[in-house]
Amino acid sequence: MKKKTQYRGEWSGRGRRISLLLFLTLCAALVHAQTVRDESPRAGFGPLIGFHSSPSSDNLRAMGGAALRMRLSPAFGLEGSINYREDRYLGGVIETKSWPVMATAMIYPLPVLYGAIGAGWYNTSIDYKIPPGPTQQVQITSETQQRFGWHFGGGIEAPMGIGSFVGDIRYVFLDYNFQKVPGSDGVKSNFYVISIGYLFGL
Repeated sequence: MKKKTQYRGEWSGRGRRISLLLFLTLCAALVHAQTVRDESPRAGFGPLIGFHSSPSSDNLRAMGGAALRMRLSPAFGLEGSINYREDRYLGGVIETKSWPVMATAMIYPLPVLYGAIGAGWYNTSIDYKIPPGPTQQVQITSETQQRFGWHFGGGIEAPMGIGSFVGDIRYVFLDYNFQKVPGSDGVKSNFYVISIGYLFGL
């Protein structure tokens, strides 16, 4: 309990700082975007960076990837993305590494604001470090799981220079099977991610 409380405290401090920084960045982008009137369809490709966390994970984790986004009309767009993320559960007993490939539909109620909903395919490598038994040896086993998950969220897309600044928050519903580890029934692998990036115009 003490360790979990420590992680929650660590996230609480980091989370506030990250959220404040993201909020200020988004505000600056929105102010800049007020001068942009071009609502014609466009496309962009570029890098994404962010942080993710789930209620059962040990701490806040960084992630990175890339996205291709197409603005099909002023009110509708599509995005395809791929990321790399790592996570730990139960004090490091379970370690995961995944490469999510996601497809997302985007609805723009305003030129620079959007809502997002979509699905993803998660190819995940899982390492189990089973706690010591009678022989006092740690058993390490691994497996690979493929899972589909879905997500929703929202953010901003503000034209800047030769492309667009993007920033959003999404919540992902994802269910892994960790039954190899005793006591893992309560582990929840849903997570949220806060990300920013720059998509170069195509």
